[in-house]
Amino acid sequence: MDSSILSKTYQQPQSNILADVCALAAKMDNVIDLSVGDPNFTTPQPIIEAAFEKAKQGMTHYTAAEGLPELRQAICDFYHSKYQLSFDPAQVLITVGAEHALFIALEAILDPGDEVIVPEPCFSPYLEQVKMAGGTPVIVDGKAADGFKIDAAEIAKKVTPKTKAIVINTPNNPSGNVMTAEEEQALAKLAIDHNLLIFSDEIYADYVMPGKQFTPIAKFAPENTVIVSGMSKSFAMTGWRIGYLIGPDWLIRAANDVNDAVTFSAPTMSQEGALYGLQHHDELVAPIVQAFQKRLSYLQEELPKISWLDVSPVEGSIYVFADIRATGLNSVDFADQLLKKAGILVVPGLAFGKCGEGFVRIAATQPLDKLEEAVEKMKKLTW
Repeated sequence: MDSSILSKTYQQPQSNILADVCALAAKMDNVIDLSVGDPNFTTPQPIIEAAFEKAKQGMTHYTAAEGLPELRQAICDFYHSKYQLSFDPAQVLITVGAEHALFIALEAILDPGDEVIVPEPCFSPYLEQVKMAGGTPVIVDGKAADGFKIDAAEIAKKVTPKTKAIVINTPNNPSGNVMTAEEEQALAKLAIDHNLLIFSDEIYADYVMPGKQFTPIAKFAPENTVIVSGMSKSFAMTGWRIGYLIGPDWLIRAANDVNDAVTFSAPTMSQEGALYGLQHHDELVAPIVQAFQKRLSYLQEELPKISWLDVSPVEGSIYVFADIRATGLNSVDFADQLLKKAGILVVPGLAFGKCGEGFVRIAATQPLDKLEEAVEKMKKLTW
C-alpha cells in the first residue's frame, strides 16, 4: 500500500508556508524566533491553579457538548460588560480553540459551490477550512498603500448569488490593521442587504495600540455576525486549546451537531481555566497586553530606521507587517536569507496571500531584549 490511497487533495498538497515555518521553528535552537504567534508568557498562575484545583476535585470527565454552562454564561456576561452586547448562553458553543470554532461553523452552513469571501492578507487556514467544508473561497486583495484595511466596497464587488459569508479578522493577523466603526458599519450594511453571515475572528480583540479601539461588528449586524474567538492570545493559553463560537442559536445548534462527530466537548480542565480567566479578565490580561504594546511600539519606531525596511502602521494584534521590497528579494527568499545571515526567523508575507508578497510578518512574541538583539542584527545586514 502507498500514498495513492490518500484523498487527491493530500496526495500532492499545495505548499503551506505558515505551517512549514512553524514546523521549522519547533526544530531550531539558537535562533531568535519571531515567527509563531504564541505569546512567550506562561499562562497566569491563578488560571493554572484554578484548573488544577478543579481537576483534584474530580472535574476530569466530559462536560456538556456545548461546554460548561458557567463558562457559556461567563462569556455572555463578559460581552455585556465590556461591549454592551447581549447574548444568551444558547448562542455560545465552547470549542477546541478558535480554528475549531470557525471550521465547525463553516461546515454547518456550506454546501458544494457556496462562496465565502476572504480579504487578504489573512490567516491561511481560513481558505483551507472553506475548501474542507465544501465551499469556494473568494479572495479580496488588500492594498499595502492603505495598510491592508478591509474595504466593504471592494468586498461588495465579489458578492454573487452563491455568496454565503465573509470572514474578517480585526485586529488583523498579519497586517496589524484595526477596522474602524465606520468601516464595520459599511460591511454590516453589505451583509444585511445581501443576507450574508460575517464570521468575525476576534482572537486579538484585547491587543489594540494606545489611541485605537476595537468594536465588535456584532454591534452593527447582530443577526448576521458570528464571533470566533478564544483564550489563546489574551491569556497566553495557546496550549490549553480553548475557544468559543457566538452566533444565532440555530447556527450554534447546527455547529454543535457537527462537533458531535469531531470532538464532542472541549477539554474540561481548559474550560475551568477559561472560566477563571474571564472572571478575572482585566487584572490578568492587562500586564500581557501592556508588554506587547511596548514591544510593538519599539519595533514600529526602530525598524523604519533600517534603510531597506519599512513598517505598515501597527494598530493592533501582536505583529508587525514589515515591507522588505527595497531588498529586491521576494518574501520567501528574504526570510530564508534572514535566517541564514542573522539567525532570525520570520514568516514570509506570501503565507498570508499573494498581496502579502514583499512583506514579512514579525511576531513580537519575544522579550524586549531579544527584539533589540534582532533589530541590531538586522541593522548590520546589506542586500
